[in-house]
Amino acid sequence: MADLFESINLAGKTLSNRIVMPPMTRSRASQPGDTPNNLMATYYAQRATAGLIISEGTQISQLGKGYAWTPGIYSDAQIAGWKQVTKRVHGAGGVMFAQLWHVGRVSHQSNTGGLQPISASAVQAQDVKVFIDENDSPNFIQAQTPRAMTQADINNVINEYRHAARNAMQAGFDGIELHAANGYLINQFLDSCSNQRTDGYGGSIDNRIRFLREVVTAVSDEVGSDKVGVRLAPLTTLNGTVDENPEQTYLGAIKQLNALNVCYVHIAEADWEDAPDMPLNFKHEIREAFDGVLIYAGKYTKARAQQALDEGWADMIGFGRPFISNPDLPYRIANDLDLNEHQPETLFGGSEQGYIDYQTHASNPINARWTKS
Repeated sequence: MADLFESINLAGKTLSNRIVMPPMTRSRASQPGDTPNNLMATYYAQRATAGLIISEGTQISQLGKGYAWTPGIYSDAQIAGWKQVTKRVHGAGGVMFAQLWHVGRVSHQSNTGGLQPISASAVQAQDVKVFIDENDSPNFIQAQTPRAMTQADINNVINEYRHAARNAMQAGFDGIELHAANGYLINQFLDSCSNQRTDGYGGSIDNRIRFLREVVTAVSDEVGSDKVGVRLAPLTTLNGTVDENPEQTYLGAIKQLNALNVCYVHIAEADWEDAPDMPLNFKHEIREAFDGVLIYAGKYTKARAQQALDEGWADMIGFGRPFISNPDLPYRIANDLDLNEHQPETLFGGSEQGYIDYQTHASNPINARWTKS
């Protein structure tokens, strides 16, 4: 049985603990150009005592963008911006993966440079809103009806993932995570209700997994499968994606990922108050299907995290919102210290307030390490 503060090997790195800072959209990229900046570098470096940091969702193209002020990784300026971030994280002793993101239908032409969003099928995400930049303030608007992707579109997006993976390594990341969860593009191909295709990418589970498989293969050819992780959300229905038989679909996907030798699978559990628990037998089936590192995230406490490691169905645990307001979260967890509460109104957009001004615990012996540069 592993301890939460025991080291683990991942992507050729020895991680200092099994605590993950999962991807969380904060919308602080510089405009115009969706460019990572020094403010973001400070934010991530403050949190570098996580065993692994996974960046916020980072769009692989203009058309892959779903929300205002999110960073990209397809321009030279964006690569240079991310270099600032990874340099600071590595200087603080951290390890960081880039989460590569294409939102598909969860967007609006206000965010895509006037282009109609694309998806597996021309099915709108009903009652799903995205936020756009309206005079430097967020305005929430219904996600637009997408157009169904042609084979040429599919080929182009796969190449965009490949180039984004190459860019991520050039920017100094230690690996990449493919966002295949929470109702975004890859998830739109996986789930039966958002995928109404009748070609080789729709219908059967194997066909619906095909786009994921081709993206993983492309980025693995570019950076090595040992530096590729994938995030899945088997039982959530975020952004309107629903599968008629999720356990069968996602076990099929995870078996494919095992055959492709990705370094980890990251399972996002539903974390809202009345969400159903993910069945324990399903977690054990995932463990049997996948030989690599398994990460789980979704309202975990220290006790629940350690129990997951003790029972063997998880290898690392993500703590999302607590990392927003507790830059020294691993220290606080290790010492059973109280946590700062985050400010919901500062989650998306803005500047330093509610982003890099949260304090480390007064007893933290490396408190001076987190001073702003």
